[in-house]
This record gives sequence, structure tokens and C-alpha cells, in this order.
Amino acid sequence: MSLSIRNQIPGTVTEVTTGEVMATVKVHLEGGQEITAAVTVETVEELGLAAGSAVRALIKSTEVSLAVGAVDGLSIRNRIPGTVQGVATGGAMAGVKVGVAGGELTAAITREAVDDLGLTAGSPVTALIKSTEISLAGA
Repeated sequence: MSLSIRNQIPGTVTEVTTGEVMATVKVHLEGGQEITAAVTVETVEELGLAAGSAVRALIKSTEVSLAVGAVDGLSIRNRIPGTVQGVATGGAMAGVKVGVAGGELTAAITREAVDDLGLTAGSPVTALIKSTEISLAGA
């Protein structure tokens, strides 16, 4: 199956914590980072997710925010450090490619945000992704 989601990162489940309806799934990415995905308990059961399961984390580029400088006081758990590799700007939006350990993430943000943050190739950034915006697929 082909998907339009640009960010498809392989990893291994390290922990699953289930609640009544939702579950959090910790995933160790191939680049060494750990992320948390919030998915339904039904998804955990359908995919057979457990520690050791191979998965792909799927993240729409519109759900990746970028920060420069320290990131404190946020509820967003997934914070992946990286370096801007390139910026493609259009009239209103921009695509920012961020090199991270083990691969690359793409963030779709406003052109105004690119300008305000001074993003250019080589800029250090932190990619911020809410756990509810990460989907999981079996590898």
C-alpha cells in the first residue's frame, strides 16, 4: 500500500500502556530516538503491538512543528533534535527537510514561520510532534 504520508520512520515497540480506550506506545526509532504514539486499544490489538514489535511511525508533515532554542514548558513529549537540510518556500507555505539521527523528517509550516525563525540550511531545530498525531503501521 502506498501512502501520501512523507514521514515514515521504522522502529521497535519498547512499551505499551493500555487504558480503557486509548493506549500509549513507546517506539525506539532506528536513529536512537524514542517517541510515544497515542493510539486506540483496538489498534494495539489489531496490530498485535507488544514490546519487540517492528513498526513504522507515520507522521503527516503538517503535524511536525519546529522550534529553535530551548523547548521548555510544553506537554508535547516527542522532541527530536535535528538540522535543517533545506527549505522550499511557496506563497503561503514551506516544506522544511530536517536531518535527524537515522534519517529525515519533513515539516510543512507557514512561510512566515520560516522567516520568523530564520530557518536556513544548517539551522539547528527541534521537531515537535504530539503523540496523538503519530500513527503506527506494522512493519
